[in-house]
Amino acid sequence: MPSAFANKTPPGGGTFGGGSGSGSNTSSSGGADGATVFASAGGVVFDRSKNGSGPSAGAVTPTTSWTPPACYYAPKYTPKALESQMRQVWESSAPSPEWSLQSQNYFVNGHPYKEFNKDKTGKGYWWDSYITKGREADPAAQDCDKQPFWVDKGAAPPADVSQAITPEMLAQLAYAEIRVPSTKVSLAPDGTTKVNLPTWAWLDTTHFKPVSVTASVPLLNLSATTTAEPVSLTIKPGTDDAVTYPASGQCEIHGGQIGEPYVKGKADETPPCGVKYLRSSGDGSYKLQATITWKISWTSTTGQGGGLPDGTFGADQNVVVQEIQAVNR
Repeated sequence: MPSAFANKTPPGGGTFGGGSGSGSNTSSSGGADGATVFASAGGVVFDRSKNGSGPSAGAVTPTTSWTPPACYYAPKYTPKALESQMRQVWESSAPSPEWSLQSQNYFVNGHPYKEFNKDKTGKGYWWDSYITKGREADPAAQDCDKQPFWVDKGAAPPADVSQAITPEMLAQLAYAEIRVPSTKVSLAPDGTTKVNLPTWAWLDTTHFKPVSVTASVPLLNLSATTTAEPVSLTIKPGTDDAVTYPASGQCEIHGGQIGEPYVKGKADETPPCGVKYLRSSGDGSYKLQATITWKISWTSTTGQGGGLPDGTFGADQNVVVQEIQAVNR
């Protein structure tokens, strides 16, 4: 039985089938060719042209237990496409006679649809469920268990379909596609520092500009853009025998800059962002962890928008600390 009709219960029992299309796609177009909807597999198209890139880029981790939707409903079939799918199912040996009769009553015999709504061709689409990429094994992905349903162009989906795609859901799906650059910080001294010597830390802000991803359903002329903007850097020295600057270890962004590059003559000053190790790392090194917090917000073509949970992305780097009490720089 085609995957588009697995795990759904038709009126009176049996199995229709649930959409298993992935919501993460690279296509930038959508439409219909008279036989099938091709707004990309999953109904949602992503524009990642303003996203972070490079081998060290990665997804942010929400600072709360929040997650994007595991499944959603969106346009999927024209009447002709759905008829083709269902007739293949009915002609196979997989469905039981009871299931075939129930589904034929549902789509063909007027309970509630007649002849796949072919008289409405070009006036709407059959909507079905999709599972968000990476959430296939999530039990929440099974919550979208309704049978395919018809929605006229310009009309709202049925009120009882809570997972029908919305601008905010598009923003949440775009959140999962956000990629941000690595958080390796510049240090002075670099690589090897000294006990009781303040080590300055800063980030090259040219690599830490806002990034964004736009998610859209072209067939609905609906889109939302999710933007991630860096707001702070948190430093964890990798040992309790250390002091951070500031004491919280959280370096705020000021004037578009995270921390301050060290320049000659500031050896006796306290860095606005950095760390001072109080004990040698011996024959090894400490793993300094630098984590950027990104503020996440969204806008949409409907005028709706707002905030989403902050996200974080971090990386470790080795710092060797030697037992020398004073050094002239």
